[in-house]
Amino acid sequence: MELYEAMRTTHAVRDFTDDPLSDEVLARILDNARFAPSGGNRQGAHVVVVRSHETRERLVELSATGARRYLAQQSAGEMPWNTIHPSAVIEEQIASTRVPRGMTEPLLTAAVVLVFLVDLGVVASLDSELDRIGLVSGASVYPLVWNTLLAAREEGFGGVITTMAVAEEPALLDLLGAPEGYAVAAVVPMGRPVKQLTKLSRQRVEDFVTLETYAGEPLTNE
Repeated sequence: MELYEAMRTTHAVRDFTDDPLSDEVLARILDNARFAPSGGNRQGAHVVVVRSHETRERLVELSATGARRYLAQQSAGEMPWNTIHPSAVIEEQIASTRVPRGMTEPLLTAAVVLVFLVDLGVVASLDSELDRIGLVSGASVYPLVWNTLLAAREEGFGGVITTMAVAEEPALLDLLGAPEGYAVAAVVPMGRPVKQLTKLSRQRVEDFVTLETYAGEPLTNE
């Protein structure tokens, strides 16, 4: 598949067929994805391939905590899990929020679930002393996650980046037997899409790219 086509048609896949994703194809996907960049080329990511139904059921349970808060805040008109705007949603509201099965169903219906971990001992967190939530460490793992989805698209498969289970990271790391010092970056259910989208809705370049400063002239191709 031509690169630009893959970039324009790789969408978040949540509905999967019953088709299997073999170890052979998955290994080929990851064999190409592994060329993603990481800080200092230290390659601190580790991918856990989950096929066990029992483990997936536990992933669903662990995702409920993050999902309840997400849905409760969204219902209240808030930006879920936002660190800038304080939430007015109380714990009782969160606890009583029901998580629709469809929100976690991909973890059970996908051919496989990939859990992307990163060794915090080898990442450079240059923003660790700034008075905001850290972002920079993700540069050493998320390129690999996205490369995996692009490679999956080439093979006729797809997936979606989920992070709800990260709210229960200690339990998730324990479930997977991860060593101390690792963090969870993403949980990615993957399989063959029921429907392959060919047109995605995104901002235009001139809507989010400016010249020289934030308030500069927009970049256009005219």
